[in-house]
Amino acid sequence: MRLMDILRESLIKIGIEASNKWDAIDELIDYLITEHEIKITDRETVLRAVVAREKSLSTGMQHGVAIPHGAVDCIDEVVACMGISREGLDFESLDGKPTHFLMLLVIPKNKFQSHVKTLAGIARLLNSDSLRQQLLHSPSGDAAFAIIEEEESRDFFWQ
Repeated sequence: MRLMDILRESLIKIGIEASNKWDAIDELIDYLITEHEIKITDRETVLRAVVAREKSLSTGMQHGVAIPHGAVDCIDEVVACMGISREGLDFESLDGKPTHFLMLLVIPKNKFQSHVKTLAGIARLLNSDSLRQQLLHSPSGDAAFAIIEEEESRDFFWQ
């Protein structure tokens, strides 16, 4: 599954306000509610799942990328949003550097295994320094989406 299969322009939030991973997770879950991707009544379920996963092992990777995620029973399809923090925030990343790119995924429990490749594909996609620099300076979610769409048009990311 490509990122474009689960993301759209309005699901990219430029200018994350949080300064730490817990506030960033809250902010992105609230953003999914605002965008009508998850129900407000499911907020606590989603938050518990993502926080539990994050407490077990940080999803802060290298190169300013984090992919917080959780599996829940209250959705039928993968829900995702991307947050971009120009200042960077502490996400307890593997390399100890600030996180600028957060890809929040909420995955149906019964489909989690089928999305392990999606997680790996997102990590590979955001491994490109050139792509990260373009995204970091994107003026809008629309512009960021176009950058990702162009990069994903190259099939080697999803093989």
